[in-house]
Amino acid sequence: MALIKSISGIRGTIGGKAGDGLTPVDVVKFAAAYGTWVLQTTNNNTIVIGRDARLSGDMVNKLVCATLQGLGIHVIDVGLSTTPTVEMAVPDKKAGGGIILTASHNPKQWNALKLLNQHGEFISDAEGKLVLELAEQEAFNFAQVNDLGTYKQTDKALKKHIKAILNLPLVDAKAIAAKDFRVAIDCVNSSGGIAVPMLLEALGVTKIEKLFCEPDGNFAHNPEPLPENLREISKVIEKGKFDLGIVVDPDVDRLALVSEDGSMFGEEYTLVAVADYVLKNTVGNTVSNLSSTRALRDVTEKAGGTYYAAAVGEVNVVNMMKAQNAIIGGEGNGGIIYPELHYGRDALVGIALFLTHLAKAGMSMTRLRNSYPSYYISKNKIELTPEVDVDNVLVQMQHRYAKQPINTIDGVKIEFGKEWVHLRKSNTEPIIRIYAESDSNATAEHLANKIIADIKEIISEKV
Repeated sequence: MALIKSISGIRGTIGGKAGDGLTPVDVVKFAAAYGTWVLQTTNNNTIVIGRDARLSGDMVNKLVCATLQGLGIHVIDVGLSTTPTVEMAVPDKKAGGGIILTASHNPKQWNALKLLNQHGEFISDAEGKLVLELAEQEAFNFAQVNDLGTYKQTDKALKKHIKAILNLPLVDAKAIAAKDFRVAIDCVNSSGGIAVPMLLEALGVTKIEKLFCEPDGNFAHNPEPLPENLREISKVIEKGKFDLGIVVDPDVDRLALVSEDGSMFGEEYTLVAVADYVLKNTVGNTVSNLSSTRALRDVTEKAGGTYYAAAVGEVNVVNMMKAQNAIIGGEGNGGIIYPELHYGRDALVGIALFLTHLAKAGMSMTRLRNSYPSYYISKNKIELTPEVDVDNVLVQMQHRYAKQPINTIDGVKIEFGKEWVHLRKSNTEPIIRIYAESDSNATAEHLANKIIADIKEIISEKV
């Protein structure tokens, strides 16, 4: 059993003892702390709730909604939904905040409370710490019987979300419909099984092969949209005459694409392709996190914009996008953030923009993918003994490569021309994660191994 309390919410496996897993006691305690924080900071007693389709979702939803009502908060429940839909519903309903009940790409035994501010964006580090303090101190005061909050359900949030996407100037439903795309989709038996077909039909796509679109929470495979988990849709596309495949995670904030030959388009290249389309039509800057592919920088600079790197984490990317007035951004895990719609990762707007791009480019998926600079990322980690001073190791790595461009806003990122290595320490265990990118898998692996050898040498020198 596991329970992880962080600034962005509470996440854990269902069951076990209170404080060890995500039990009803923990759900109530944390929901009460968040509701109290909203009341104290916004003078607004309305909160929007939405969830993905995982098995524990209904139970957790009932606990959260009842707890918030007990604080005197009015709950608007948008039901089975997506993370970006809830993010958009918060300002639409003029609410003081929102909670998304989802553990994102984690397996079915996990669930979480993801916390939003009154703008429908993830709460900040400082705000998260305040919520954690309230939970720790149990500093909440429940309402008297005449002051209990109300509960209201609505099924309009997703429809509003899709309508807003169709109204975007860069989304061309007519161009998409004219191409008569044949699309296979994998929605891992979560709420994407509702949202993705609804969006595609609104865009004029009529030939849809649905895989795992029953939103019953019985995930048909590991829900993280990585190549090793997408063999089924790959086989379907190999055998059929499809133009592309679309895959989303359980809460529909990550988008993976499959080419017409069954090969993976590459989760890093979801953002690159969408950004390419946006940059072709709008001059501006882009942002991704430090561990994302350099290809976004190449595409951005080619279009006359400036690329900026942010610390890992959606809230950090959003803050950098606002600071640099970026027109598109996101993360290399298939997360698209398009501020013209809202500041949050959104697979649905990613689908609409990508299909418009594909329709207007007049290329196959493989040709489009080959039109972008090719980079490969090697992902590794080195486990250290508890007595190793990880922070000092990272400092020593900075000194060792002091002649190279270095970024230290999130660990240590070292650039070698168009190659780079990013070192990040774990906050919970003595581990350094090592990401290396180059123009070939072999070179990226070689670069990662060189850095690992350097780290081991630094450690041995201290012994």
